[in-house]
Amino acid sequence: MPAGRQLGLLWGGVAAALVLLAPLAERIAAPLPECPFRFLTGLPCPACGSGGAALALARLDPAGAFAASPLAAAAWVAFIAGGLVAGAAALRGFALPEVPGRLGGWPRASIVAVVLANWGWVIATR
Repeated sequence: MPAGRQLGLLWGGVAAALVLLAPLAERIAAPLPECPFRFLTGLPCPACGSGGAALALARLDPAGAFAASPLAAAAWVAFIAGGLVAGAAALRGFALPEVPGRLGGWPRASIVAVVLANWGWVIATR
């Protein structure tokens, strides 16, 4: 089996598991520790809000998810939707396309700008 097809099946399986485990999300997340960066500095870290966004999506509350962290909410939705599509495609015999190598300067700078903007949102709304 080609590696691209295996990856599609794995991604699809993880996405399906996340959807199936969504009703248990609150119980699964309850024992997890708080953010160590926030504990030490009092400020939210760049990833703060991603857990809250995931829990809000598990409750089918997209507005709450995007309020917690717009970037994390979009990433969770893209991961799950993409995984379900990739898994279905892999089951039909299609392989995922290869991921390009290094990103150029503009794409990397754009990613950094989006992460910083999201972090600013998280800090401003906490």
